[in-house]
Amino acid sequence: MVAALGGNALLRRGEPLTADNQRINVQRAAVALAAILRAGHQLVITHGNGPQVGLLALQGAAYKPDEAYPLDVLGAETEGMIGYLIEQELENALGHDRPVAVLLTQIVVDASDPAFAKPTKFVGPVYSETEARTLATARGWSIAPDGDKWRRVVASPKPLEIPDLDVLRLLLAQGVVVICAGGGGIPVLRRADGSLIGVEAVIDKDHASALLAKEIKADALLMLTDVAAVFRDFGKDNAAPIARLTPKQAAALTLPLGSMQPKVAAACDFVLNGGKLAGIGRLEDAVAILKGTAGTLVTTQTISPP
Repeated sequence: MVAALGGNALLRRGEPLTADNQRINVQRAAVALAAILRAGHQLVITHGNGPQVGLLALQGAAYKPDEAYPLDVLGAETEGMIGYLIEQELENALGHDRPVAVLLTQIVVDASDPAFAKPTKFVGPVYSETEARTLATARGWSIAPDGDKWRRVVASPKPLEIPDLDVLRLLLAQGVVVICAGGGGIPVLRRADGSLIGVEAVIDKDHASALLAKEIKADALLMLTDVAAVFRDFGKDNAAPIARLTPKQAAALTLPLGSMQPKVAAACDFVLNGGKLAGIGRLEDAVAILKGTAGTLVTTQTISPP
């Protein structure tokens, strides 16, 4: 199965983006991931990078405009940084009884994707509306509300192809727990001669995880965050968690565009293309989600969880 760790599962809302805070949260994540492995499942792990890639971009603002690193390079940096923490803490949680490896993963997108003209992917820290608008004016950012705060948004094109899939399959065949496609993978374009080149974007981690899960023919896709489940009428007094959801039912829901909507869309894409089930919920509930006793299960039919 593929377990996708949301950015908020690795850095809780309102926490400073320090190495110590991230390690503490990764330690918690490792305990939940180790429980999945001990339950007998083979596991591929993906993760978000919105806060981290945004921080690196802010640091890069200290350079001259033509010296700042582009988002594809920053994405590669965060894959290594976060992957290192997950790898180390998961090995510790498992007592070093099985191999764990990080794979920097390129993912091909289309240069004509309309997402490049309409940025939607949140990156970086949260701001008040006044702070965000001031920064947007000064730095040429696009911004959007994220809950009661505001954040920078960047282009988030659709993931199309994973060139590193053969390497991933080799690792899985050897029983390696693989951490890959971090932050949605490194966005690249395929040129006319077949060569690859990075592009300024951040791919949505949930859609990249769904593509990955389909390509390796995973049985289940887990999207783990800091929200207990998908909620009907989220944010209202009558909000209620949804235990089980079909793609048809999901299409009738109105969901937050920058957070739950891509998770549900990715879940539906996965189960409509051969996946047995997708689960959405809290990181600490990972095993319970698979059992159908927590979170939201997205399926095309009534089936028993794996």
